[in-house]
Amino acid sequence: MCLLCLIAHAIDSYGQEKPNILVILTDDMGFSDIGTFGGKFVPTPNLDRLAEEGTKYTQYYSAAPICSPSRTSILTGMFPAEWNFTTFLNDRRSNARAEQANYLNINAPSMAKVLKAAGYATGHFGKWHMGGGRDIKNAPGFKKYGFDEHASTYESPDPDPALTATDWIWSDDDSVKRWDRTGYFVDKTLDFLRRHKGTPCFVNLWPDDMHTPWVPEENRRQSGKFPMNPDEEAAFKLVLTEYDKQIGRLLDGLEKLGIAENTLVIFTSDNGPLPSFKGSRAGGLRGTKLSLYEGGICMPFIVRWPGHVAAGTTDSVSVLNSTDLFPTLASIASAQLPTNYKGDGEDRTGVLTGASTPRSKDMYWEYGRNDYAFNYPKGRDKSPNLAIRSGKWKLLVDYQKDNVQLYDMVEDKYETNNVAASHPDVVKELKTKLITWRTYLPELTADRTNPAMN
Repeated sequence: MCLLCLIAHAIDSYGQEKPNILVILTDDMGFSDIGTFGGKFVPTPNLDRLAEEGTKYTQYYSAAPICSPSRTSILTGMFPAEWNFTTFLNDRRSNARAEQANYLNINAPSMAKVLKAAGYATGHFGKWHMGGGRDIKNAPGFKKYGFDEHASTYESPDPDPALTATDWIWSDDDSVKRWDRTGYFVDKTLDFLRRHKGTPCFVNLWPDDMHTPWVPEENRRQSGKFPMNPDEEAAFKLVLTEYDKQIGRLLDGLEKLGIAENTLVIFTSDNGPLPSFKGSRAGGLRGTKLSLYEGGICMPFIVRWPGHVAAGTTDSVSVLNSTDLFPTLASIASAQLPTNYKGDGEDRTGVLTGASTPRSKDMYWEYGRNDYAFNYPKGRDKSPNLAIRSGKWKLLVDYQKDNVQLYDMVEDKYETNNVAASHPDVVKELKTKLITWRTYLPELTADRTNPAMN
């Protein structure tokens, strides 16, 4: 039995509460936006504090380089292409052209359902983007996925009126202004934890910072007119400073509630940054959001759980994937996985407790199923639309093409030297695996019995 399973068993045996679980999913944060990962934009003392009190991992991968599928991978523990998500959800016409579903099928496994069945109160505060918004009016509500409470943006089945005066990412007429949103979601999280104190809680805190447009608080004095270009680095720095401040409020709030010691906090991002300021937001890694190169999928990852996860350490060896969160957190919570569950993640509880271990399962990516959905970024950062990571090797190729790229991720994390020509056996093995995986993915058809098509 794994170490954390034994810990969880002991907790149950002595009648103590299970740990609270808090997943902070930042939107479009680059690998090196924050100081503890090498960022030099602005001081980020609170996020750095989170790392000082926990462990940071430098080889954590999102299962997609864009929001909707990456979020699906966390909730389901499965590669998102298996649920017809390969790019961001848009309106019905765009989704159809991209050959993807309009919303996540309610029959998909859900981490929230599993933890709720294990006695957890469940909340989702922040961006959703797995169905709802635009002209998708019939997306299932949050309770269908196992959440007791929620507050979300317009890209959800039940937008919070305080955030959605208009059907867009922000508005001058919103009761809660764009620059106050992260604080609003932090308040919702702390209030939920306070009201459910004594009951184990699972909370998704998924702010929509650091996604563009960056709208700093200075706009309060500008009557809605930007004092600067909302995509410029100056605006980015102001928003990042405020974001760090709000994470500090969250950590202080856990202390005041007396639950910090028994709360597992996970901090990461859904995908890479855009814009990247010439790669500086991704620590020099190749690629950006929308790319299967490292800059689009290798994310900052921090875990804090006092007494269980080592403080002030870095694991640069273990490879983790966003699909791992489902089985790992289920193990920690002593929760039962769904019957016949065929997840793509691994239970990495041992890695969290300090046992750096290699990965057993390969990791697969599909970004964009056709040229309509897969046309960015331009130039050197535009990757092939399929990828596999197996051990130290990472292979990329476009489906039904032969433009193979192979990188040794131990020796060449910046993906500068394509070694496909010198390793034909590795190319053959990994390409066969990848194309076989892609071939057996479900194709989206106009089947009206499929709730995700309606």
